[in-house]
Amino acid sequence: MPTDIGFTHEDFAALLDKYDYHFSPGDIVAGTVFSLEPRGALIDIGAKTAAYIPIQEMSINRIDNPEEVLQSNETREFFILTDENEDGQLTLSIRRIEYMRAWERVRQLQNEDATVRSSVFATNRGGALVRIEGLRGFIPGSHISSRRPKEDLVGEELPLKFLEVDEDRNRLVLSHRRALVERKMNRLEVGEVVIGTVRGLKPYGAFIDIGGVSGLLHISEISHDHIDTPHSVFNVNDEVKVMIIDLDAERGRISLSTKQLEPEPGDMVKNPNTVYDKAEEMAAKYREKMFQQSQPPQMVIETVTEIASED
Repeated sequence: MPTDIGFTHEDFAALLDKYDYHFSPGDIVAGTVFSLEPRGALIDIGAKTAAYIPIQEMSINRIDNPEEVLQSNETREFFILTDENEDGQLTLSIRRIEYMRAWERVRQLQNEDATVRSSVFATNRGGALVRIEGLRGFIPGSHISSRRPKEDLVGEELPLKFLEVDEDRNRLVLSHRRALVERKMNRLEVGEVVIGTVRGLKPYGAFIDIGGVSGLLHISEISHDHIDTPHSVFNVNDEVKVMIIDLDAERGRISLSTKQLEPEPGDMVKNPNTVYDKAEEMAAKYREKMFQQSQPPQMVIETVTEIASED
């Protein structure tokens, strides 16, 4: 005969209530997909009522069908997005987990000063838009290094460096120019003579294109003679020989000089061809001078000769 254990369905339900886990927004829980719907899915996370994930919360990227992300009976992590509604149902998200991990990843990449590659998917008046680890990133116009209109860059993959990673403000700002300058800098050396083209003239100096990156020839580094304006020495599109005097990879800046290449003070103003003809010779002298200045001062050892006096 069956034994009456005195434990009813009501007792069992009460026991479940007593030990029911309290789910809170922000928690990450394991759940199993048990029903895929056209615009979402029902997920078993161990709550009394199946939780729901809408299609827009299934991925950091746009998807058209839940089956692009989820499969029936699949178990994975979900982020609890909202408290229970009036039907006792929680709303879940995968997208939020992907965002959290994407920001963590880009912070790591920024700390490593990594160069990443991404395709431009749109442009606006201020610059260009890309996606990094699924996050939307912005390249300011001043950090796009291309002779083509920025609209023509849509679909093109660019090397990029991080300028700003701010999850709280949802700001991910990148630089194409810095990535190109760094790549170019890796092949350049201070004291090296390069051929460039004048791309712009400002009151404070000339911008010289050297193999796709821009260097600044400051007005104070054009000649030993006083110069009122760079326009008195250069025209846009002039081909020039310049020497690299500083490489600042962190700021993406290349500093140039023709002053250090002058055989005689003022040659850049009077006869620039003389400067270009003797550029390599003058650069070799500059490098030798820099090398000597970088050496530690030699210790002067004095030999004291003791002269014995005659008795």
